[in-house]
Amino acid sequence: MTGKKEKSKERKEKRLQEISLLRTIPYSDHQRWWSEETIAVVTGANRGIGFEIARQLAGHGLTVILTSRDTSVGIEAAKVLQEGGFNVDVHQLDVLDHESISAFIEWIKEKYGGIDILVNNAGVNYNLGSENSVEFARQVVDTNYYGTKRMIKAMIPLMRPSAAGARIVNVSSRLGKLNGRRNRIEDETLRKELNGLDTLSEELIDRTLSTFLQQVEDGTWELGGWPKAFTDYSVSKLAVNAYTRVVAKELSDRPEGEKIYINCYCPGWVKTAMTGWAGSISAEDAADTGVWLALLPDEAVTGKFFAERREVNF
Repeated sequence: MTGKKEKSKERKEKRLQEISLLRTIPYSDHQRWWSEETIAVVTGANRGIGFEIARQLAGHGLTVILTSRDTSVGIEAAKVLQEGGFNVDVHQLDVLDHESISAFIEWIKEKYGGIDILVNNAGVNYNLGSENSVEFARQVVDTNYYGTKRMIKAMIPLMRPSAAGARIVNVSSRLGKLNGRRNRIEDETLRKELNGLDTLSEELIDRTLSTFLQQVEDGTWELGGWPKAFTDYSVSKLAVNAYTRVVAKELSDRPEGEKIYINCYCPGWVKTAMTGWAGSISAEDAADTGVWLALLPDEAVTGKFFAERREVNF
């Protein structure tokens, strides 16, 4: 068993080295479909992975709108990037608050006219280490899934037509994999419904979450066959992964010049406040795949789940 762990660690370190090398290789002129006029919105970007995604996108020459639930914290985070010479704007945004989202929409329309990239990073998790309380399950689901869904629905009408297509990237997790060996929904029928493109729908996802939250309220969730580890977080991210596929299918019929590509990815176990700084991956490395997906040149990739720049089965 020890030998397997060592080999797995070696493979992971080698892959991270490959990614680090790729990050240092600049995009060639013909690959760069973006410019300073390209507008990228990053939610929950005042710290951690979101801050790094904002920094890296700005480093590629885009205009980045850093959003934060707390206005003053967002302004301070933006100042750090602005003082580094990055083209970064900032605005208050709470993905749980409809009025906050509406105010953000109006500000975008007035100041920029529209956007080109949306990175849904805002999220919460109240469990650390081996804890698995569902005390805050409703807030976790509301933020991680419904907050992401609200932003997608709000921003799609603002996404500007372009030959390269607009981009949506959802920061998710392997813990939300439908067919994970150790942490999956045990109900095989439900799993098949969520896995099939013909049976998967927004209504099915919402109904599944409603059932989960009702069982949490009733105190019966442990008998419901839900993921065993970080249960509320895992369920919320499973919903994000599934919804990514739903939206990709809905957007697939858009004509050339009006395409919107949407994907999700797992940043890994990251050294941030969300993990109590106990992660094994730096925020810089964790942000890489999200930035890569946002800037993918020449490839119409959509409705996929990635980790370390590689496609992973849902």
